Amino acid sequence: MADNKKEQEREELHRAIWAIADELRGAVDGWDFKNYVLGTMFYRYISENLTNYINRGEQAAGNLDFDYARMSDADAEEAREGLVEEKGFFILPSELFCNVRARASLDPNLNETLEHVFHHIEESAKGSVSENSFSGLFDDFDVNSNKLGSTVAKRNERLAKLLDGIALMRLGSVDEHDIDAFGDAYEYLMTMYASNAGKSGGEFFTPADVSELLTRLGTVGKKRVNKVYDPACGSGSLLLKALKVLGKDAVVTGFFGQEINITTYNLCRINMFLHDVGFDKFDVACEDTLINPQHWDDEPFELIVSNPPYSIKWAGDDNPLLINDPRFAPAGVLAPKSKADLAFIMHALSWLAPNGTAAIVCFPGIMYRGGAEQKIRKYLIDNNFIDCVIQLPSNLFFGTSIATCIMVMKRGKADNKVLFIDATNQCIKVTNNNKLLPEHIDTIVDAFAKREDIEYLCRLVDYDEVKKQNYNLSVSTYVEQEDTREKIDIVKLNAEIKEIVAREQILRDEIDKIISEIEGGENA
Repeated sequence: MADNKKEQEREELHRAIWAIADELRGAVDGWDFKNYVLGTMFYRYISENLTNYINRGEQAAGNLDFDYARMSDADAEEAREGLVEEKGFFILPSELFCNVRARASLDPNLNETLEHVFHHIEESAKGSVSENSFSGLFDDFDVNSNKLGSTVAKRNERLAKLLDGIALMRLGSVDEHDIDAFGDAYEYLMTMYASNAGKSGGEFFTPADVSELLTRLGTVGKKRVNKVYDPACGSGSLLLKALKVLGKDAVVTGFFGQEINITTYNLCRINMFLHDVGFDKFDVACEDTLINPQHWDDEPFELIVSNPPYSIKWAGDDNPLLINDPRFAPAGVLAPKSKADLAFIMHALSWLAPNGTAAIVCFPGIMYRGGAEQKIRKYLIDNNFIDCVIQLPSNLFFGTSIATCIMVMKRGKADNKVLFIDATNQCIKVTNNNKLLPEHIDTIVDAFAKREDIEYLCRLVDYDEVKKQNYNLSVSTYVEQEDTREKIDIVKLNAEIKEIVAREQILRDEIDKIISEIEGGENA
């Protein structure tokens, strides 16, 4: 029953988000517009989060009628230092979401008001340990953009509507993380925009079903993990799946990620906060992971999950330093300049803990191509790092119909075999895309955990056989596909043809007889 109620609340929330997006989109392209919706949601969230935190403390001390939102800015200032230390940021009562929204329709300078508020929030973390988590967070919320309207009045009208729309969303109290409403709203928005934006949006977003599968594969047999890492973390959906799969406190030290696109990097940090991950539990950096990795001091990682960009260009052997980089040097060769896929694989392996698992979505070409890629595969297989390769169905991702694979790597394997799983049929079709249902994910994860041969689904293959196949890691090389074509009984078919021919002869004779009768009648 509770699940039913939760689902109803979720659907209601999705409808509310869609309504806001629909009403306010107008001239703003959907993919740009999500920055405004998510930025406003974030502003509401941290306002309520801080207010509840302060109110709880005061009420516990016996001050039952206390409400931070009604306090004077001057009195609140006294608590600034302590709050920045505890929460990582500070917001004056007059600048809280609820108070700015209450005055919004009467504020002729609403755009400037919001700009000041956002600046003050970011500024509050300056010089503290939370500075990196907050700096530039609102950069993509451009209150003066022509996309919001051609005049200040039009822009402010839209901004006021935006505040109202987000205020009316039933996101519950930030203390009640039962339906994880803020985080769920974020994921829904990203899915909605990614599916409408095609490539431009889709490349930053891994659908929830694939995220779930990767995290489940990476946590088989574990109730908790120390650190989660994604070297191409996008908006953070993969990192945060560990929360859903393992539970709130099961990620002990925290979440680490790197993202090259600054807009997406800002979304990732916002996503962390919306999932109630404190500033001291995540470290996300904005840099090129392959050339300038930011987490040397934090590696190794027990769980690595990633969906890196497919076949992007990188410096490769144009950069003489990279072949001596401890992440790439062991293979003796760099991934091709036009295809960085295996550079991400080598990077992930290098930072993987001895007891850890890395589950990475891969472009299928890296499993069979020759040249440098084959040499890197040889290194990975000869050193027994590849645990499993899974062939996924096509059309799972936004913006590409390619049937991708998952490579699972471990440093401490118990055998010298590779498991190959053919999951091409583990899906259902939803409009133009395929989707993994919970039962499909269970089937794949069970096969992965049991590590036994199952006809047409999976096969455990010895090192020698993979070596004999020239280090080809394509699932179709090892797992026989079920022949679903109809089996033909030749004897039965011949008998049927004979019968048809005989019937045909009888019909011909009948027709000849009729024709001759007609002709005979005419001659008479």
